[in-house]
Amino acid sequence: MGITVAVVDQEATFTDALAARLQAEEDVEVVTGMLARAAVPYMIVGRNADVMLLDADLPGDIAARLCEELSGREDAPRIVLLSHTCEPRRILETMQVGAAAWLGKDASLDELLRVIRGVARGETWLPPAQTGAVLRLLLAERDRQLDNDRLLATLTPREREVLGYLAEGAGRRDVAARLHVSTHTVRTHLQNIMAKLGVHSVLEAVALTRPPA
Repeated sequence: MGITVAVVDQEATFTDALAARLQAEEDVEVVTGMLARAAVPYMIVGRNADVMLLDADLPGDIAARLCEELSGREDAPRIVLLSHTCEPRRILETMQVGAAAWLGKDASLDELLRVIRGVARGETWLPPAQTGAVLRLLLAERDRQLDNDRLLATLTPREREVLGYLAEGAGRRDVAARLHVSTHTVRTHLQNIMAKLGVHSVLEAVALTRPPA
């Protein structure tokens, strides 16, 4: 089954070139025609997409607001943010509100396709060079008095198993396959894990399993 990819970017030339390159892939179908200044470009393209390539450099906080709006929708595409920069604070803020990945606009086509296919499988992706900095920011934001071990101890053995697989880099579908359960069951476990740990994203939950740098 192919992956439907929506491209939402304020640079028309970049959008057209990217769409043409992606459309050449047998397993990718591209949807374009965005309005970069629309408050909700999701209503213009992406309604039926699996993955949305969203311009992280849209004016104001449009990209972050769109990520947050879509994060609670069952049928929403998973969002890959594309930017000319890879600043850890911006990456963190958008991941916290629902983005699945962040990638530089200068990334190679092979790298972009790996990210698209991984995100479509339920994975989360960060620029390798920025992963450490993003995780350090996450930890810095946490109350240093928080007893992580005590929080993690509130998880059931199965919830700890799910979190452990995620910390290893597995996507939700991979976790479901390893545990021989449905992706819906994994999603329920993740909701319970985040509620018990008092975090708002899987990335934050994973960060609690890592020792401070």
